Amino acid sequence: MHSRRKFLAQSLTATAIPLLGMTDTFPNSSNDFSTPVSVPLYIFATNWGFNGDLASFCQKAKAAGYDGIEMWVPGNATQRDLLLKTVAQFDLKLGLLTGSGKSNFEEHRNEFRQQIDLAIAMKPVYINCHSGKDYFTLSQAKDIITDTILPAKQSGIPIYHETHRGRICYNIPTTQALLSDIPEMKLTLDISHWCVVHESLLKDQKEAVTQALSKTGHIHARVGHQEGPQVTDPRAPEWQDAFMAHLAWWDEVVKMKNQQGSAITILTEFGPPMYLPVVPYTQQPLANQWDINVYMLNYLRNRYQKK
Repeated sequence: MHSRRKFLAQSLTATAIPLLGMTDTFPNSSNDFSTPVSVPLYIFATNWGFNGDLASFCQKAKAAGYDGIEMWVPGNATQRDLLLKTVAQFDLKLGLLTGSGKSNFEEHRNEFRQQIDLAIAMKPVYINCHSGKDYFTLSQAKDIITDTILPAKQSGIPIYHETHRGRICYNIPTTQALLSDIPEMKLTLDISHWCVVHESLLKDQKEAVTQALSKTGHIHARVGHQEGPQVTDPRAPEWQDAFMAHLAWWDEVVKMKNQQGSAITILTEFGPPMYLPVVPYTQQPLANQWDINVYMLNYLRNRYQKK
């Protein structure tokens, strides 16, 4: 058994070597966005999969060149105070995640409202919502979305609803119906989820995707594909079609933001094992999550920052 695991680990190391030299390459990264200097670009780090404490995470994110961090709104006041002090210490901006896991609609809605209130009190750059459940009715979904419109206006903090599996905006038709009925609704675009749900790179739904892009306020920059929400490594040549498809979608959002003169916010959100594929039996990840996210940070900064 030990020799088998040693062989698999050695094989994994050998396979990963050719990717090491690709970290600083930026294929197809030239652009004509002409991003105005007055339009800020803020790129956030995710603490998803990070095993250290908050200070260590913030220190590492700052050292890597991130502008801020995005994480779930803490559950108690002590943790919320600590988060605010720590991001201030490292001069980082803060984006907050909110949501509820409750299956009963009324309980879910009440907890969701409470999470929004807690997040607003912390005055983040934005609030990103894991909104509702995919099995809620359209009427219930509208209630969840509507609950965020007035708080966003009153606080001046944008509240976005993420295109995420298992949530209200898990597919294109439902999201399209909500956007049409609630014009003030804004999205966090994690379009990798839609690639899985619709088992395609969405070439047959261009009109609906265009509508979603026009309503996007925040981007979760993970590359998905027709059979999964995350490619093994976006630097690998076998994933370039998927990478370029996502870039084309993100490009449209950035162009829109430039025209509006509003800040561009992006989270690099490649996840840890088992979201990140692993080798059977050893469960060794096929790539390094942190390295991929930092690669995406530098790639997107190079693509979208005013030169």
